[in-house]
Amino acid sequence: MEKKILILCTGNSCRSQIAEGYMRYFAGNNAIVYSAGVETHGVNPKAIAIMKEDGIDISNHTSNNIDEYANINFDYVITVCDNAKERCPFFPTQAQKFHYNFPDPAKATGTESEIEEQFRNVRNLIKEYCRAFVSNNLN
Repeated sequence: MEKKILILCTGNSCRSQIAEGYMRYFAGNNAIVYSAGVETHGVNPKAIAIMKEDGIDISNHTSNNIDEYANINFDYVITVCDNAKERCPFFPTQAQKFHYNFPDPAKATGTESEIEEQFRNVRNLIKEYCRAFVSNNLN
């Protein structure tokens, strides 16, 4: 039976979008994956580009507010930043909660190539987290 996974971040623009892309990739038919934010900031174009480099297309993802999913009974809720963990509303659910505070690539500074490198580093951290999560919880 498919598990329902919600990935939460502040603005649902970078980290949660990257995590949704990888979680869908690694989980395959074992899960239905959603991502949302406590706010919505739109999907960051750099997140789309950095995922495309790794063969994952998130260009059709949308930035969603957590309130949109209030009626879904999730099996897992994963917060990918401390702000979302602190601001996450109470969910009347039996979902197992997980948390990992990934750095925010949207706050990266420097030259264009330095910013891209920071996006790649965060992408790779999230990729490994998602691979391990699926291996430990869905297989």
